[in-house]
Parts: sequence; C-alpha cells; structure tokens
Amino acid sequence: MSVENNNPESSTESIEIHAVAEPTRKRRGEASEAAFLARASGLGFTVSKPWGESDPYDAVVDSGHGLWRVQVKCATSYHGGQYSVKGGGDTHNYTEDDIDFLVAHIVPENIWYVIPIVAFQGHTMLHLCPRGTGKAKYEKYREAWCLLDCLPKARGWKDIPIRCRCAALPVRCAVCPDR
Repeated sequence: MSVENNNPESSTESIEIHAVAEPTRKRRGEASEAAFLARASGLGFTVSKPWGESDPYDAVVDSGHGLWRVQVKCATSYHGGQYSVKGGGDTHNYTEDDIDFLVAHIVPENIWYVIPIVAFQGHTMLHLCPRGTGKAKYEKYREAWCLLDCLPKARGWKDIPIRCRCAALPVRCAVCPDR
C-alpha cells in the first residue's frame, strides 16, 4: 500500500476481497454476501449488515441519498441458457415492504445484477441471461450499481435513470444514459 505524506487515509490503492465457500447453498450465499459487501464498499457505498437473519434483506446500503434494503442472491448453475435466482424467501415472494433491491451474483462469471423490486415483484424466479441466450428481461440491470446511487424521483419509466446522478462511480450500468 502506498502512503502519501505518512497519512494512511490518502492511499490510492484499493483493497480486494475474494470470498470462497464450501459447496453448500448456505455457504455459497454467505460468500456472495461477503463479496457484495466488498464490491459495494469498493464503489464508495456505506454498507451495513443487519444483526441476525430475521429480516428479509441481507444488507443496508447508504448512498448518501437514503437507505436501501438489499437482498443478495447467488447463482452457480447454468441451465437452458440462463442462471436462475429466487424472487422470494422460503414463504413468499419479495414485495416493496420487504426489500428495495435484489442483487444477484452470478458466481462462475463474477457478474452482478442490481434489480429494483418494482422490476420483478410478484415473480417466483428471475432468469438471468448474461451470455445473450434466452429472454434477457433483466439484462439492463447487469452491473447497474448506479441505481443504488439514484433517488427514486430521478428515475424514469420502469426504474431507469433519466439522467445518471453517480458520475463518481467507476462503473456504468447498462441502463445509464451517460454510458
């Protein structure tokens, strides 16, 4: 790590965290949650982890514009030209009362989808097609980290930003008009 003027706060080097897990569904999910915390923090978001597992969300993201409840899901199996993640918990599908975003981690390809609840509410499964095969309904949310930095009022039809408000983010999502 390089330190300028003996001040550790002025370092320009970033920290990478790699999460690995035993091949159980629970452990893979925990590893994806850790990877999400690292990725979102690395993009400049403040991320908090709720205590326990009673809430329907895995993390709270503070963009400076408000707090977002985020459910993290992961997919490791590619079948029929797509990866699939559940659009709900064990007893019901997620609603706006439960979460604001579902963030899906496609583990084998290290791809992230940041999907607002309004885009999938009421669906049991979300089918993600990063290889361009099958229905690409959610492809516009691939690496859409800037949605976490936009106020809902700044978004247009179907939660797509009218004008990107997050020029400081080092990534641009597929729906970003400034891409």
